[in-house]
Amino acid sequence: MSQVGGHTKDVQLADEALLEAYRTLGEPDYFAELYRRHLHLALGVCLKYLKDQAAAQDAVADIFEKLAKDLLEREVEQFKPWLYTVAKNHCLQLLRKAQTQQGRTKEYTQFLDAVMETEQEAHLDIEDQKETYLQKLENSIDKLNEEQRLCIVLFYLEGKSYKEITEQTGLTDLQVKSHIQNGKRNLKNLIEKQ
Repeated sequence: MSQVGGHTKDVQLADEALLEAYRTLGEPDYFAELYRRHLHLALGVCLKYLKDQAAAQDAVADIFEKLAKDLLEREVEQFKPWLYTVAKNHCLQLLRKAQTQQGRTKEYTQFLDAVMETEQEAHLDIEDQKETYLQKLENSIDKLNEEQRLCIVLFYLEGKSYKEITEQTGLTDLQVKSHIQNGKRNLKNLIEKQ
């Protein structure tokens, strides 16, 4: 026997009974019992996909934090397989986001390298050349129109997705893509003029 929801309950309550009690009564003890029972499952799934203990623990914390809210409104028939799927999808989303960010970083680096190749400052050493270029880049970003500047900064420097940028700015997905493409082209032209 254990204390659940302020009442002495059989610890062997089925997961689904705990879910229903949590959803209808909102008692955190019911959710805490589900967490205790299934923490190892979620952590195992996250370790399998993320291959890093700290990242897996962070992912599990995020998953259960979200579940604490979602389960108040959602009916789940079989908690354990559902949790497995939620944890797997969360990890895959994290991996996709990391891969996308790596791709953006690579694309941005290639863009910077391509622009730097046009520089005719052979007499400067590499560090001076980089510092000069970064100053030109900063000056050029400031000269872009507001939408292009904002989209370039959010996408390349802050690593935001198109969706996140549309939510933050109120622009459409197509407008965001257009501002990024035009911003890149204008940046290159502005840098070359300096």
